[in-house]
Amino acid sequence: MTKNFLFALSVLIGLTIGAGIFGIPYTISKSGLIVGLFYFFLLGGLTLTLHLFLGEIVLRTKERHRLVGYAQKYLGKKGKILISICAILSGIGVLLAYLILGGNFLEIIFSPFFNLKASEFSLFFWLVLSIFVFLGMKFVALLEVFTNASFIFIIFLIFFFSLNKFEFSNFPLFNLNHIFLPYGVILFSLFGLEAIPEAVDILKTPQEKKDLKKIMILTTIIVILVYLLFSFSVVSVTGAFTSSDALSGLVPFLGKKIILLGALSALITLADSFLILAIYLKNTFFYDFKITKIVASSISCGLPLILFLSGFQNFIQVISFVGAFFGLIQGILIIFLFKKAKILGDREPEYSLKVPNPFLYFLIIVLILGAISQIFYEIYR
Repeated sequence: MTKNFLFALSVLIGLTIGAGIFGIPYTISKSGLIVGLFYFFLLGGLTLTLHLFLGEIVLRTKERHRLVGYAQKYLGKKGKILISICAILSGIGVLLAYLILGGNFLEIIFSPFFNLKASEFSLFFWLVLSIFVFLGMKFVALLEVFTNASFIFIIFLIFFFSLNKFEFSNFPLFNLNHIFLPYGVILFSLFGLEAIPEAVDILKTPQEKKDLKKIMILTTIIVILVYLLFSFSVVSVTGAFTSSDALSGLVPFLGKKIILLGALSALITLADSFLILAIYLKNTFFYDFKITKIVASSISCGLPLILFLSGFQNFIQVISFVGAFFGLIQGILIIFLFKKAKILGDREPEYSLKVPNPFLYFLIIVLILGAISQIFYEIYR
């Protein structure tokens, strides 16, 4: 395993494991264990397929682009406009969500030492991470190795402290009333499209690029295992009392120390995701809109801050909007890009997927039905 293999793996894991992990235990506690495992199986395969599609698109193209550039090359001007709006707005929305949560978790950790509000801690969170965005991917990739290892270690610690309070009876197996609840949360938590072009940039030689498929498969397996371990650790203790943030519900069972530990793990993964996504947006502006790196960095970091200061500070509202409206669009566009790149690509890729058209239609149907189910659930729950 080479250094670049490890860096690329860390980047993919770092972006994929984000704020979604803290919503998964709640959805499983409501919908049931069987429902949760079904969604992980279905959506794990779906997101891995879309990741592999995008990886092949990148490898089939000589020029360096991000999603916006690939849309222009293979889908034309209209494709570029649509995916530009989707990628930029969804990215800014997710960065805003991370900014909100980052301040909340910093407040939990440092409130005994500093008399600051969560919103003020959010500004500190933004300032520190923006510095790394301006420094670039090389510095972030080095940081990812440490933060990913630390986060996974903390998840295992939470699991260890939960063992003596484990009650399998706390897991409902199946609940029809909440059968659609996990779809959006789990889909959001498994998407890592934005990191794939960055990972390809890290893999320099043709031999290293051949490992891209292996890296994406390994990423999906690791991410799902981490999510399941965390969810089992929480739900096995709190059961029907599992909180929407996964952490506060643990206090009566494991004590206040778990809040500090959970906040630390949250801060690590949020920092990872913020860094990779902000750099992805920065590179989108730089490569696809020909904006200088300084200005591109300023836009990527500045827009979430402006929204935050304008009063958009409700995490649930922000993340719900992003997941409902942009996941569907991005998924379908990736499928169309994949089909076009097979025909119009100007480079021999290091791997090539043979996918029949009926399977592509199946993926589109799953994405559409999933979005409809979320609307249905929100209206009638």
